[in-house]
Amino acid sequence: MMIVPMVYFVIFKYGPMLGLLIAFKDYNVFQGIWKSEWVGTKYFQQFLWDPYFWKLVRNTVLMNIYLIIFFFPAPIILALLLNEMKHKLFKKFVQTVSYLPHFLSTVVICGMIVNFLTNEGLVNRILGGLGLERVQFLMLPEWFRTIYVSSEIWQGLGWGAIIYLAALTSIDPQLYEAATMDGASRWKQALHVTIPGIAPVITIMFLLNLGNIMSIGYEKILLLYTGPTYETADVISTYVYRRGLVGSDFGFATAVELFQSVIVVIFVVSANYISRKVGETSLW
Repeated sequence: MMIVPMVYFVIFKYGPMLGLLIAFKDYNVFQGIWKSEWVGTKYFQQFLWDPYFWKLVRNTVLMNIYLIIFFFPAPIILALLLNEMKHKLFKKFVQTVSYLPHFLSTVVICGMIVNFLTNEGLVNRILGGLGLERVQFLMLPEWFRTIYVSSEIWQGLGWGAIIYLAALTSIDPQLYEAATMDGASRWKQALHVTIPGIAPVITIMFLLNLGNIMSIGYEKILLLYTGPTYETADVISTYVYRRGLVGSDFGFATAVELFQSVIVVIFVVSANYISRKVGETSLW
């Protein structure tokens, strides 16, 4: 029974790990991994000494910090609000509306953002109608992170709340009954029963999000950023895309991805250790 899953993992999970050797070789497509010249840590040194290195790291980390601060709590708050709703029809309507953006492609999302925020877009039309000066949102570096984080919240809010709604169903109803008998208001019930009940799930999700502190998807950024916004929008993944895929420097791209993976593992292991010692909740 276990042979098929084992074969699957060996071929599709562990097999591709051999590709990490590309990070240490001057990879040539025609020569393959084994015949390409071994260059050791050349590409790692290139990245670490790259003049753009600190800017890329800063932008990547800041973007993820903003996501943790603003995006991470949003699904939790939505789940708590939905849990308090007594009108089932309205609750289902809110859930459906909040889930829908998750199923829209990144291209569609970015197209909507561009249409809303261009000089002749809806937002600037409203500003103009109010007698305010129009803003070139997509051309100003200081606006890029706000636009990106806001779009992530809108797109992932409902979908992210699902896991917390599932966790809420595991809370013993008798705890609410006991709290009601003690005269606890709905706010106190949420504070002393609901939130502690889903605290382990919140901790685990936080650890998983913390693990992405050095990596961020390049698709939406690639579709939204422009030359003037490079200062705040250019992250490690977009740099790797330009140099690794567009520039066909596969060894460099693999080295950077391996570097990110090592940093992620260090972050997750450290955060997990602290969480286990402090709150007795951990990933393993």
